[in-house]
Amino acid sequence: MENHTDRMKYLIDVLNDASRAYYAEGIEKMSNLEYDKLYDELLELEKETGVIMSGSPTQKVGYEVLSELPKERHASPMLSLDKTKSPEDLKDWLQGKEGILSWKLDGLTIVLSYEGGDLVKAVTRGNGEIGEVVTANAKKFENVPLRIGFKGKLVLRGEAVIKYSDFERINEEISEADAKYKNPRNLCSGSVRQLDPSITAKRHVNLIAFSLVSAEEDGKALDFGNSFEKRFQWLREQGFSVVEYKKVDPENIESAVEDFKEAITSNNYPSDGLVLTYEDVAYGVSLGRTAKFPRNAIAFKWTDETAETRLKYIEWSASRTGLINPVAVFEPVELEGTTVSRASVHNLSIMEELSLGEGDTIKVYKANMIIPQIAENLSRTGSIKPPASCPVCGSATEIKKDNDAAYLCCPNPDCPAKKLKAFALMVSRDALNVEGLSEMRLERFISEGFIHEYADIFKLDRFKDKITELDGFGEKSYNNLIDACNKASHTELYRMIYGLGIAGIGLAGAKLICREFKNDLSAMRNTDEARLLEIDGIGEVLAGAWVSYFKDEKNNREVDDLLNVLTIENRNAAGSGRGIGAGTAAGSYVTEGSEGNSSGTGGADLSGLTFVITGDVHHFKNRRELQDTIERLGGKATSSVSKSTNYLINNDVNSSSNKNKNAKKYGIPIISEEEFLKLCGMA
Repeated sequence: MENHTDRMKYLIDVLNDASRAYYAEGIEKMSNLEYDKLYDELLELEKETGVIMSGSPTQKVGYEVLSELPKERHASPMLSLDKTKSPEDLKDWLQGKEGILSWKLDGLTIVLSYEGGDLVKAVTRGNGEIGEVVTANAKKFENVPLRIGFKGKLVLRGEAVIKYSDFERINEEISEADAKYKNPRNLCSGSVRQLDPSITAKRHVNLIAFSLVSAEEDGKALDFGNSFEKRFQWLREQGFSVVEYKKVDPENIESAVEDFKEAITSNNYPSDGLVLTYEDVAYGVSLGRTAKFPRNAIAFKWTDETAETRLKYIEWSASRTGLINPVAVFEPVELEGTTVSRASVHNLSIMEELSLGEGDTIKVYKANMIIPQIAENLSRTGSIKPPASCPVCGSATEIKKDNDAAYLCCPNPDCPAKKLKAFALMVSRDALNVEGLSEMRLERFISEGFIHEYADIFKLDRFKDKITELDGFGEKSYNNLIDACNKASHTELYRMIYGLGIAGIGLAGAKLICREFKNDLSAMRNTDEARLLEIDGIGEVLAGAWVSYFKDEKNNREVDDLLNVLTIENRNAAGSGRGIGAGTAAGSYVTEGSEGNSSGTGGADLSGLTFVITGDVHHFKNRRELQDTIERLGGKATSSVSKSTNYLINNDVNSSSNKNKNAKKYGIPIISEEEFLKLCGMA
């Protein structure tokens, strides 16, 4: 009995520590699989001994809320659900009745309240008793109705989630303080519980309704015919996104579970199982609840498919934040219908806990049937040690601790891995526009040592054999990438200038300077602040940043190297050459005799004219192409109508848009695309 008690105390400490980190700090100290395993062990020991220790997570819901957000007590406790991993248990649980089977979404539960049709309050689940008021943030969710047709009092529960597709894109753009988010759930938690709603607005949070708590009008509850499904249908009519569900009975429940299982890989919303609720609402309510679980619903957790394999080595992947992340590379195995050979180990603490060594026999699984993870190490040789030097730049590594977890870091501020954002800007759409070269791929190429400076982006063919061996790459992917690089290497000077990331010099500024100096890069590099200040739109800060950038020999060398692999379409070619050191020409220039539109035909001089574009376009691919045409002809394109605007281009001349109204107010001509083409002599 004493040994059992000691084990229970240990499990309680470990589980509560992991829960505290997960709910209050957004840090994942252990996998769901490991947590569930330890939780189930504690539960069995409590049943066996009849002893329940103070502070046991089997007797609590969530963890105490720790933040600066206002707190509020829920009208009724938000309990956890009892769970099973057996479809047979779900069949028995139904007791011959109908049920509603839906995704168990893996995000942050929110309670929304509406009065008079307006969203008046949003509160997180918190610890089940007390939540955090996040009303301002909820109003920034992508799909939450701020006003609905129903004018009574409505309370519903939903899950705030970030889609996998958005997570992959956002995770590389968030601030370094949030860089340790490992999955959409953690990112979502940090996004919803922000003190600044503007940050929430950038995170693409969605709210998926999963329960209607109450709906009253004139003091009377709405009648939904005692049907859980009809409540979902009504919520959908009010404009809410409702969790995907299936109506089930004991005859089809097991096949419905299989249907959901097959849909996991294509489901864009993170989930960690299913929820089964009685369709008969009154019957479910009549069953009451235990101290921890309601009896009207039950959760189904996937039985994680595990596979035994051999660890080949640890790949040390350097990142833009300076962290060097361990990635386990193992002999390929089949899991949940796909072949996997890699899994993130996250940090040195987890590596130490797993005691990993080359050749060890390990068990792997897919967390939530999506993300490969190491479940356990059967060999535990512990022979793998963190590298003493950064795999990218060779600088001596450092070990830092954050929230009791140890991380390997590169302290070198000039490490190429930290330049990810700079490279990402250079390949972005408005710069050189290298299609298919995402930040994720850039980071991989940088960590592999393929890219050290801008010019290396266009020399990836040197690493064909290595690239085609990378996960997610094959001959076709490699060829597509090289084709995209070749296409992007034919560009315009302002795009390259913008891609350099000179402080404050955006796309418009790059165009202004290139136009002012007629694409003479040598003159641009050797100019001074006084000359730059003569350009309308360039102030002291931008002029200073420009001059400072081109005073740096290293910057000039990298620009020259880049020019050597680019073909610059220079409509007024005036040569190149370095502004620092020997002035040999660099780069390839294609000279075109006259200004013209996107198809290369001639056009009038629009110098001194300012245009605003609005509405759909038909003769150009998009508004950006029309804007480029205006600027190539010497004109200026701005985003808003003012007294200095000369023409508003809008194919819907009689539109009641604000831009049309302002144009009429200032007496500015509103012209169609056809009229613009005539004005330029292109029609």
